[in-house]
Amino acid sequence: MIIAETERLVLRNWQEGDRDLFYEINRDEKVMTFFPLRRSHAECDLLFARNRDAIAETGFGFYALADRDTDEAYGFCGLSRVDLPGILPEGAVEIGWRLATRYWGNGYVTEAGKRLLQYGHDDLGLRDIYAFAVHDNIRSTAVMRRLGMEYLQGQDFDHPNVPDTHPHLKRHVLFRSTGDIRPTAIKQHD
Repeated sequence: MIIAETERLVLRNWQEGDRDLFYEINRDEKVMTFFPLRRSHAECDLLFARNRDAIAETGFGFYALADRDTDEAYGFCGLSRVDLPGILPEGAVEIGWRLATRYWGNGYVTEAGKRLLQYGHDDLGLRDIYAFAVHDNIRSTAVMRRLGMEYLQGQDFDHPNVPDTHPHLKRHVLFRSTGDIRPTAIKQHD
């Protein structure tokens, strides 16, 4: 199932051949710097299946981000329902991404994110799409800014799913894209 395409990329559902890349991006220390856990192979398998099934059933999830010519997966970029009561409205949708380190710095996340915001607003009729990241995650917040997302000043929050054992990962910044705001031009570096 192909969700969307760009000049260089395809956003699609996960395939069995993507499983090793999925393990990699969910276990790599550098990729997961701002996440409190590293998943085992078994946990990755469960998440892989759950994500693939959700995309097939609902069209929402973290889609495989793959090379348009070779279909090699680089990571993911997707739209997913998020449940953060008191922080985001019920039924809110987030855009999120994760990329294998060897593909960083090529503008892939910005290119995919720009297309997914367009898809979410124009094709799915979503007025608001949110993104959030650990306050110190400068790489991700830079992508949010390149996508033309608005920083919601005064709405930083402590993520309720981050354990107290990781206080440095609790504080998150919140960004939003509305149907009225279109992503800015793509720059070459993520």
